[in-house]
Amino acid sequence: MQSTKVEKAPIFKTAHYCLVGDLYDVIPAADSEDRRKEGSIIMEKYKKLDNADITYIKEIVKDEERVLVGDFINEEYSHDELGGTSSYPDIVVRAKSPEEISAIMKYAYEHTIPVTPRGAGTGLVGSSVAIEHGIMIDTTLMNHILELDEENLTVTVEPGVLLMELGTYVEEHDFFYPPDPGEKSATIGGNISTNAGGMRAVKYGVTRDYVMGLEVVLPNGEITQFGGKVVKNSSGYDLKNLIIGSEGTLGFITKAILKLLPLPKKVISLLIPFPTLEQAIDTVPVIIKSKTIPTAVEFMQREVIEDAEEYLGKAFPDKQSDAYLLLKFDGNSVEEIEEAYAKVAKLCLEQGALDVLISDTEEREESIWKARGAFLEAIKGSTTYMDEVDMVVPRNCVNDMVVYLHNLQKEKDIRIKSFGHAGDGNLHAYILKDDLSDEEWEKRMKDTMEKIYQKAHELRGQVSGEHGIGFAKKPYLRKSLPIENLELMNGIKKVFDPKNILESA
Repeated sequence: MQSTKVEKAPIFKTAHYCLVGDLYDVIPAADSEDRRKEGSIIMEKYKKLDNADITYIKEIVKDEERVLVGDFINEEYSHDELGGTSSYPDIVVRAKSPEEISAIMKYAYEHTIPVTPRGAGTGLVGSSVAIEHGIMIDTTLMNHILELDEENLTVTVEPGVLLMELGTYVEEHDFFYPPDPGEKSATIGGNISTNAGGMRAVKYGVTRDYVMGLEVVLPNGEITQFGGKVVKNSSGYDLKNLIIGSEGTLGFITKAILKLLPLPKKVISLLIPFPTLEQAIDTVPVIIKSKTIPTAVEFMQREVIEDAEEYLGKAFPDKQSDAYLLLKFDGNSVEEIEEAYAKVAKLCLEQGALDVLISDTEEREESIWKARGAFLEAIKGSTTYMDEVDMVVPRNCVNDMVVYLHNLQKEKDIRIKSFGHAGDGNLHAYILKDDLSDEEWEKRMKDTMEKIYQKAHELRGQVSGEHGIGFAKKPYLRKSLPIENLELMNGIKKVFDPKNILESA
């Protein structure tokens, strides 16, 4: 395959990172002396790649078709799925092995060249964008399922394996990998790096709960292993869990051992219309308290459903309400599931639900969940541009947050559409640009975002439930955490990566 030259978009401009450990604050160089007095350490200036560096990297890879430089770097490598942050790397390496990554990392470390890990680029906060340019290492060719261990209930995969590929593979062998983020074309490495959650988190937990072991290339190029196939482990600090959710800032994931469960034999969903969204969301704590935990508890509104209908060209199964709960139940028999959902259905009707629609056929199941899976793209297609807020609040505060979002869009005169995982308090709010001028959009969007994150903080929530921090959320994270926590994070970063070459935006 021949490399194709592509036209580049304008390069994003940003402030230079001055500090080794300061992952969550971009500061001007003039402030560096003050921060030095507070105990931070000034990092070495990044080396800009030259022809000698490029030649050396090509010698490591030994396949020029997997090394993209300059104008041959596709535009997609300059941004993630949302596209709000844009910056080109100087070179892209499509790696095929841990050894290649190790050799590149050793070279980058020796010469203080920034490195950006990248999977499928489906993130929404700029984590896989090469803000400081340098080397981008693409892992999508490391996409092999290496081992299915049926005795230990584990599967070992490379980081470029797609979530949907993994799900299909293990289900063919009668196993189940529970983490279920909405973006099924994301890589497992990306899921681990952001500790992705998804719709099944309310019953099964998040990605962290299913990662048993990791092979990691450290910033200095050394290859090491954290964890393994043992079910429990109290042998020192859990370094594996530091890597999970670190967004590529501490090490480069090259292999993962994942926990599996036996595949549930039956799945049934309930679509439950309510007169108001408040009634729908207020019902969620009642469901959770019943101790009959659904696999998923999602909330949705008519306006978002209509966007999905238009996007998919297919009608939603029900039109009678402006607000819905979507529940999923799984188990090993129809009788087991029926007992569970009958109890929950009765509770919902007692809370004012208009009806309980049972999705007990494959066709109905697909139509409902396909609509739910299309929400993001549907909202994106309904406006000229959008920005996203992924926040998490205690489950009993979801309604407070949703009501606040409705009032805020009136206050700021800007459209906000939301949906989310009501069962675990994770909400996704999308701020829409529509016909606003660029200047007015920037002002209203920033003001709106500030208020949303402030409200989440007031409700004892956090700035990210599952999408990570990346570049976009650094200022909000800094405001949301005690300075002691940030200093500890900076200290951990310094131990793993003293030259700060693993920049995750």
